[in-house]
Amino acid sequence: MRDECNECGGKGYEVLSTEKCPECKGSGKIKSVNLMDLSQKDVNSFLKEGSACSKCGGSGEIEVRKQCPACNGKGASYRCDVCDKPIPGPIDGKEACIACGKIEIVHVLDNSCNQDELEVGKMYLAKVNNHADFGVFVDLNSSLRGLIHSSNLNIKLEEKAPVIVQVKEIRRDGKMDLIPRVIKDYQTVEVEKSISIRRSTELGSFTGKLVKIEGEVIQVKQTAGPTIFTISDEDGLISCAAFESAGTRAYPEIDADMIITATGEVTSRGDRLQLEVRSMKLLTGEKEVAVKKRIDEVIDQRAEPSDIEFLVESEILEKLRPAMRKVAKEIKRAIIRSKPILLRHHADADGMTAAVAIEKAILPMIREVNGPDAEYHYYKRAPSKAPFYELPDVTKDISFALEDAARHGQKLPLVVMVDNGSTEEDVPAMRQAQVYGIDMVVVDHHHPHEIVDQYLLGHVNPAHVGGDFGMTAGMLATEVARMINPDVTDVVKHLPAIAAVGDRSEAPEAEAYKQLVADRYSLQDLKEMALALDFEAYWLKFANGRGIVDDLMDLGDHKRHNDIVKLLCEQANAMISEQLDACMPNVKSEDLPNTAVLNVLDVENYAHKFTFPAPGKTSGEVHDRMCQKLEGRPVITIGYGPDFAVIRSKGVLMNIPQMVRELHEEIVGAGVNGGGHLVVGSIKFVEGMRSEVLSKLVEKIGSVGVE
Repeated sequence: MRDECNECGGKGYEVLSTEKCPECKGSGKIKSVNLMDLSQKDVNSFLKEGSACSKCGGSGEIEVRKQCPACNGKGASYRCDVCDKPIPGPIDGKEACIACGKIEIVHVLDNSCNQDELEVGKMYLAKVNNHADFGVFVDLNSSLRGLIHSSNLNIKLEEKAPVIVQVKEIRRDGKMDLIPRVIKDYQTVEVEKSISIRRSTELGSFTGKLVKIEGEVIQVKQTAGPTIFTISDEDGLISCAAFESAGTRAYPEIDADMIITATGEVTSRGDRLQLEVRSMKLLTGEKEVAVKKRIDEVIDQRAEPSDIEFLVESEILEKLRPAMRKVAKEIKRAIIRSKPILLRHHADADGMTAAVAIEKAILPMIREVNGPDAEYHYYKRAPSKAPFYELPDVTKDISFALEDAARHGQKLPLVVMVDNGSTEEDVPAMRQAQVYGIDMVVVDHHHPHEIVDQYLLGHVNPAHVGGDFGMTAGMLATEVARMINPDVTDVVKHLPAIAAVGDRSEAPEAEAYKQLVADRYSLQDLKEMALALDFEAYWLKFANGRGIVDDLMDLGDHKRHNDIVKLLCEQANAMISEQLDACMPNVKSEDLPNTAVLNVLDVENYAHKFTFPAPGKTSGEVHDRMCQKLEGRPVITIGYGPDFAVIRSKGVLMNIPQMVRELHEEIVGAGVNGGGHLVVGSIKFVEGMRSEVLSKLVEKIGSVGVE
């Protein structure tokens, strides 16, 4: 097999410089000629145009050349067609080593080949196409046909049957004379067109020309006509159209995540280039490893996060920088590889701001890589009602992902979880996702459980570096978003302040983020945005509400933002006031042994159901009222229903996740589970054991310390 030398382009030499031709002194013409030695045609040409210098060919310059050291002047390197070992050159007319040259070699033409790859005397595998009175037509590949003349036919050939032919002659008009051969023992060797490999960014210079590419299959989509393969190389994506017949899957052996080489003609389709495939092959072994390694190295460099300064000074953020960079890099790598992004977030102000910050960072990149409408195919944002990845959520996510893979040939998504994903409650869903090979990263501030990290590619949580839940998901995700795409800084820099107010953070960073945007938003503005987000999240249920959520966060028309926030806050406050009017007379309070005041409310019987505010929000509002009433004292508020309890506390050294684990072990048959932050959380249990669980919970709360 002949491989053209990449160093010299097959010439066998390098051009060092050019200089004036010493024969014609740079004129390109000879000074005299003997007309008697020329034919009449040459005489007429000479009289009309003059005679070109034989040394420089009429250019007036000669090249100063140096033999190419890479190929030693041969212009190519050779490998044995049979065993693929390097050889110095053709041996006895065969591109095979001495050992393999003893075997008869029959060549199989790749579909990229044309008549240029044929050599007189060599044998090729063909297929009978049809019979004629003067012979038999055979196909050497999908586009090259030859004739076995009846005078050369010495065997009977059935239609569509394979036949070995030897090239007897290739005439000037392009027609071939073929001779059928019968060989018992032979070795087939595939012949590919010898052309240079081009990268996706180079294709614009080769429109209408034949090129070869190498890369990873990102997507396979069957249309009513051709099969569309999306191939990723070091520089970007290449759309490849392969046609077998209308609606028939071309190259069914090739699927997503495989490394391939394809040869075809570069064509223009609208504003994008497309490769009309003539040949596509799966790469294996060393070639596959080499191509994959080359692509991975380049993508790894392109996926490096930006080195940013955080919006505020924070020791916790600096300690988290490596984990944040890792998550940012995984997200960028997924975008570059055209892997869909599924953004899961808790449906409250903190979770929504965290998700939208990352959304604004990645959407421009997704559109840049995959086209203007790519955000509808390669991105989805979905809220979760619970602050963890529930089984209903993962069931829907897996179902939709598998459907997209089957219908559109897409890869399975990277799940990005913000404001959830750190707790033991997330593990059952994570285990299901792992079965299907779905990768996940987490940006969260709920109290983490060590078991979750084995299911994640990256995990950002302040508790890992000595921080706590005061560093909200909205703060963390905004900084991660800026690492992914620094250009979004001015768009999202106010989101951490909304998250801080929405989650009632008292961390030093919360105050710093508020001050960062104080010239634009007052504390009251931030509170109203957070309340409007919580109110709208309740009604959106499982919808992402991208348009209205953008308006609530002031990411669009500012006047419309003011109008909608004002309206929603008016409605939300009216419903909260109505709820509290019903709840507050039914709150029962008692002093605990640790001097804290415990307030309990039966939200099942003494609160409006199936409306805003939900039990968790209702318990929080009751807690705020009681804290104002009992200012200066430690306060715990429990809102309970038939099989759940919501806990809010202030000034009490709680560890709710630990309490949940202890209750689970101590009360047999109660089915206790839950969690959350250290001082804010919820628990679930079986309805028949409510009294035992709540009594034991109150006992534990009364035994902890207070501030």
